[in-house]
Amino acid sequence: MPQAKIGVIGGSGLYDIEGMTDIEEVNIDTPFGKPSDAITVGKLGGAGIAFLPRHGKGHRILPGEVPSRANIYALKLLGVEYIIAV
Repeated sequence: MPQAKIGVIGGSGLYDIEGMTDIEEVNIDTPFGKPSDAITVGKLGGAGIAFLPRHGKGHRILPGEVPSRANIYALKLLGVEYIIAV
């Protein structure tokens, strides 16, 4: 499984990160269920980045339905130590 030190949780309007390289999509199951969507892992300026769209691609998850615990747990499984939430 790929590793990343920085996690970015995108909100409304932020669905990807421009300039990421070595991109791989990862589907993860957690004890809290599936996260909002597949997590995109790659490099940005030499740093490992994991990007997760909070509402899923296409904004299909309502704010009250976001699986927050699954999202955070999945990022932790990828080695994320820092999270930026937009």
